[in-house]
Amino acid sequence: QVQLVESGGGLVQPGGSLRLSCAASGFTSDYYVIGWFRQSPGKEREGISCINSDGRTYYSDSVKGRFTMSRDNAKNTAWLQMNNLKPEDTAVYVCAVDTDPVTVQAMCVMGLPGYWGQGTQVTVSS
Repeated sequence: QVQLVESGGGLVQPGGSLRLSCAASGFTSDYYVIGWFRQSPGKEREGISCINSDGRTYYSDSVKGRFTMSRDNAKNTAWLQMNNLKPEDTAVYVCAVDTDPVTVQAMCVMGLPGYWGQGTQVTVSS
């Protein structure tokens, strides 16, 4: 059974940092793309960072230079290091996996992965 479990969300002050984790299980191989999406009330869901099994990454313009995504195939885990957080980063962050042969950009921009986690809340506020 495929499962994605996120952790690491919480409340942080502007300028602070958080590290999100996404633990994947149930996949039969490492050749899948992992992505982080976020959604806040009144806004469309946004694909902010995606990474393939070779470590190639994509970042949306809204997080480029502040967020860093990584993964460990042996641990079936991906992380999103978020620095210099801003109030507009407040959202529910959801981990997703696409097992189809998509590029990291396509996964983040098109946003059609087959598997989704439950999400973790990130709140940036003073």
